Amino acid sequence: MRTWIIGAALLALGGAAIAAGMLPVDDALQLWDRVWPILLFVAAITVVTELAAVAGVFTVLAQATARWGGGRAWLLWLLVAAVALLSTVFLSLDTTAVLLTPVAIVLARHAGLNPLPFALTTVWMANTGSMLLPVSNLTNLLAQHAMGDLTPVEFAGLVWAAALMAATIPMIVVFVVCRRSLLVRYRAGEAQRPQDVVLFRAAAVVLVVLVPLLVSGLPVWMPATAAALVLSAVFAVRQRSAVRFGLIPWRLMVFAGGLFLFIAALHAVGLGVLLARIAGEGESPLALLRLSFSGLLAANAVDNLPAYLALEPVTGSPIRVVALLIGVNVGPLITPWASLATLLWHQRLSALGVEMGWRRYILLGAIVAPVTVAAATLALAASA
Repeated sequence: MRTWIIGAALLALGGAAIAAGMLPVDDALQLWDRVWPILLFVAAITVVTELAAVAGVFTVLAQATARWGGGRAWLLWLLVAAVALLSTVFLSLDTTAVLLTPVAIVLARHAGLNPLPFALTTVWMANTGSMLLPVSNLTNLLAQHAMGDLTPVEFAGLVWAAALMAATIPMIVVFVVCRRSLLVRYRAGEAQRPQDVVLFRAAAVVLVVLVPLLVSGLPVWMPATAAALVLSAVFAVRQRSAVRFGLIPWRLMVFAGGLFLFIAALHAVGLGVLLARIAGEGESPLALLRLSFSGLLAANAVDNLPAYLALEPVTGSPIRVVALLIGVNVGPLITPWASLATLLWHQRLSALGVEMGWRRYILLGAIVAPVTVAAATLALAASA
């Protein structure tokens, strides 16, 4: 079923809960005050990244990466992993899954390499690399509020050890599993110039200005919205056909809005009491592991966003919020629906003719996810 249909159904159920008095109107209004900046940011950053892709920014970046690889597949793979990590940290995991995946696949094919290590790297780095900053993941933006509205620097200072561990272990696994494909040499093809140099330069400048603003402490929807408006104006003059309603991820926004409202309604009728018993309490390493693995299981069962919303009320402290983030950000590597980014990634692979069966994906994820979540949680406990 399409995500927007699920979202619309959840919105209807949430509306029914309000009408029946199960979810107080004041609680619903407080929820709206909390989530509208997040939804606006998601819409704006998606417009920015889509237009930047049309302008050729990511293609030029891929071509430069191929040159920097120096003919060594393992080095090219490491560069792709680094770009995927930076893209996830500063522009969100969905940007990496949707836009960087086809660039990585085209890059691998251009160099005559097996695309599977690059495909697996983009999806795993999109999920496990989304710990460091609030903008990296929608769950982080929600958590930022629950942690007392920390600045991006304060947020990173709390999660850095867990984020480092979460980004490292999956890449070790990719290298071990795909080492035969990576320990070869390649030839970089000829670089192609952007079709419209003005659009390319405009998009590149906007991104260069935007990235530091996203970590400046400003509400992230402000610079993202400004960047979207600037790029849309430039494209309206140079390539009007690119500016269309479809740039706005309205399906994702309906889905996210429905989840927000539905989980709030469930909490109003006692979901939190049940989850408190499952997730436990305390900040010892074992207590944090219990919470992070609760997040892992919930995310792979129903998707990481509702999993976070359901478990957030039982956290109670910033370090426990981070433990939950580890579970719902790093853990969704097993089931296809655990993360929306994973579904979007697989759609891009199918469109490019790359076969990655869900059975193989689930098997690898079932090995990597628990190990990575455990290591990241212990790193958090040690650094706290």
